[in-house]
Amino acid sequence: MADQAGTPRPDVTDMYAVHGVFRDTLGAAPRLVGDIAPGDAARVDQIANYYDNILYFLEAHHDGEEEIIFPRLRERCPDDASLLDKFEDEHKQALVLLEDARRSLAGWPGAEGDTAAAQTAVAESLEALRAQLVQHLDAEEARALPLCAENILAEEWGQLPGHALARYRGDKVWLILGLIRQRMTQAQRDSMLEHMPPPPRDMWINFGEKAFNELSAQVVVEVSST
Repeated sequence: MADQAGTPRPDVTDMYAVHGVFRDTLGAAPRLVGDIAPGDAARVDQIANYYDNILYFLEAHHDGEEEIIFPRLRERCPDDASLLDKFEDEHKQALVLLEDARRSLAGWPGAEGDTAAAQTAVAESLEALRAQLVQHLDAEEARALPLCAENILAEEWGQLPGHALARYRGDKVWLILGLIRQRMTQAQRDSMLEHMPPPPRDMWINFGEKAFNELSAQVVVEVSST
């Protein structure tokens, strides 16, 4: 495909914003989880739901890569099969850690007298996922994104956001949209709205952005430069 002149190529730099969501939110888990005072059930519910939504997004994100991107790279980049095998294995490893984190979140705040242990389990499981995922994301950015820029059509790359929205099972899609938009350039934010289907675009404009800003004021996650 790289030899086909005039083939529209994707702007793969928008993936840095998506990856930044995982790096930043999971990186904030020790503080967001660990700083909750004993007995603060409302804060536990808020932070547990926050990370539930992050985990659902990670699941949908990986699913999109496996359905839309990896098969095409395998077909068009046969010399890179071992690299793609590695990435798919890392997705499986992340899924195991994701399920561990999901179970710990489901068990929080824990039975009476065991709340501290449940809180620690949540923090440790999210950190284990973060540590594995950051290595994977670094490798994807260094080696997979250049392959995508050369071998994936812009139209194919553009299927990823819609696929993620369709597969996302969380209850705050506006949270995910806001977290991604925080990490985008203004040009990328404008393009995102322009190409977004009407229902999610209307949702974001009518109430999603306001809801995101209100939650972000309560759940502060520093945006890293990537």
